[in-house]
Amino acid sequence: MATFIIIGLIMAATKITVLSNGSLKVEGDFEIVDKEGNTYDLGGREIVSICRCGLSKNKPFCDASHKGHFEHEAIAFALPPKIKQ
Repeated sequence: MATFIIIGLIMAATKITVLSNGSLKVEGDFEIVDKEGNTYDLGGREIVSICRCGLSKNKPFCDASHKGHFEHEAIAFALPPKIKQ
């Protein structure tokens, strides 16, 4: 869930960074919920890393198990246009 707050001309938002050979870094104002809608207690953290490799023993959070076992060069690209239904 991304939250946008407009303060004057400054907009604060959740930022997700796709890290090369690693996790998704999530920072800003956000919450993470499970499939039932229960909120994970993030212990006051404003930055967390989400596992992309599937090897973490602390899913959905990254525990660095990917090191040496997961390769992906994070380079942004444009998605094709959304198909109207």
